[in-house]
Amino acid sequence: MELHSPTLRTLAEAVQAEKAGAVDDFWAHAQRTGTPLVEPDPGPDADPAYRLVTFLWRDDPAAPATDVLALVHTVTDKDRHARDLAPHLMAKVPGTDVWAISHRLRADHRASYQFSVHRGSREEALRTDRRSWLGVLDGALPDPLAAGPALAARDGRNPSSVMELPDAPAQQWVSRRESVPRGEWVDCVVDGRSVGVHLPAGHTAAGGPYAVAVLLDGEMWGPVLDFGATLDNLHADGRIPPTVTLFVETMGRDRRMADLSCSEEFVDWLADVLLPWAARAYGATDDPARTVVAGQSAGGLTAAFAAFRRPERFGNALSQSGSFWWPDGTEFDGGSEWLTRQYATCGKLPVRFHLEVGLQEWMLLPQNRHLRNVLEARGYDVTYQEFNGGHDYACWRGGLADGLVGLLAQR
Repeated sequence: MELHSPTLRTLAEAVQAEKAGAVDDFWAHAQRTGTPLVEPDPGPDADPAYRLVTFLWRDDPAAPATDVLALVHTVTDKDRHARDLAPHLMAKVPGTDVWAISHRLRADHRASYQFSVHRGSREEALRTDRRSWLGVLDGALPDPLAAGPALAARDGRNPSSVMELPDAPAQQWVSRRESVPRGEWVDCVVDGRSVGVHLPAGHTAAGGPYAVAVLLDGEMWGPVLDFGATLDNLHADGRIPPTVTLFVETMGRDRRMADLSCSEEFVDWLADVLLPWAARAYGATDDPARTVVAGQSAGGLTAAFAAFRRPERFGNALSQSGSFWWPDGTEFDGGSEWLTRQYATCGKLPVRFHLEVGLQEWMLLPQNRHLRNVLEARGYDVTYQEFNGGHDYACWRGGLADGLVGLLAQR
């Protein structure tokens, strides 16, 4: 095993020298500092813009692992799509219970990660078919020594840990602050669809009209990720005006795929049913300039489509890692990037955009850049950002807050 990490080399030398307590001292240090290990870029051509990041897993003496995979969001997924998980196999430091793997990463990288612990054949551990991969994700475990708080999951899966390298963009509004006034959360059903509503602290229906934000995939942003805490922080810091936020649930995988694929029916429901209901019930504005629709992945595509189809209701679109390659099966012919072509060929609309995409999102980066270029060429007001990360809520939760600030703050 080649050890790139100076810390691991020191451990290996201490074990080889039979230094008493070397392994326990190593784990005690890891617990104090938090993991993964983050060290300067090694070698004679060291680049200060990079770090050596070493992920660690402690073996269970009662049930030793035969293999451990480090699952770094999108980094591992890219190789899984290429049907080769071998680069993500961790190695055991000889004479220890330390499983480790090192990656050279740019110092602004942020990613969620987990470990997949296998007790069986290596062939089974490296299977990349969809069924096996879903099984890996169902059983993957967070890092018990992670330096930061975990990222919650749903559908019975375990939380993820989050790696944040020192130059990653700040996410100052993500964590709940006990000192700020808390808004009210209301569970509602609108025309048969579950919708969570976050009301700003001090809200009264007569105090409107309030700015309004529509968040797609609301079942993730609401009860799982507690984005209401971020909204409370933004309101308390005066970064956005008092805003009624609607967390629109997707009602299952099949319904999500139908609704978030440039569905005219779904967007019209948002515009003609949901927004008027929010105006009646909670004093939400009908001013498109103070209305944001936001989504990620297919939801990001749908946010941009909502602004295209119903600009008189949605004057601001916030898209994160938008699936602008849509529709399926058209990547290499004239049918690809349908929505981008609509914006290129139709008259300019009175809408604004906040777009962001991860540098690790090899399947989305060119299409997001293309949409940005088209919008800018047509004279749209566009804020565009690229973050060093992947298709990952660990990145999106900070970008969503930044996008709301940019679109809702008083101009």
